[in-house]
Amino acid sequence: MIAASAWFVYLLRCADGTLYTGITIDLARRLAEHNGEAGGGARYTRSRRPVTLVYFESAADRAAAARREAAIRRLDRARKLALCAPPPQEPLRG
Repeated sequence: MIAASAWFVYLLRCADGTLYTGITIDLARRLAEHNGEAGGGARYTRSRRPVTLVYFESAADRAAAARREAAIRRLDRARKLALCAPPPQEPLRG
């Protein structure tokens, strides 16, 4: 179980196909804000709703989350998409 005070780095896919990266301590609340269900949300996502959570990871503290967010933002689009892609599945052996 992840501690309530844990920080998260997350990636959203916007309705126009673009990706948005952010940090939070409450993923559900932040996603609701980005989708206009609660006050707040980023200016970038307001005109690109609805948004979908496609990736998240936990971080030890706010500083670590901010560093990871910056690292993800520096990735090119292909690497961001690879990050949020589902892991490959093993073939069934029978």
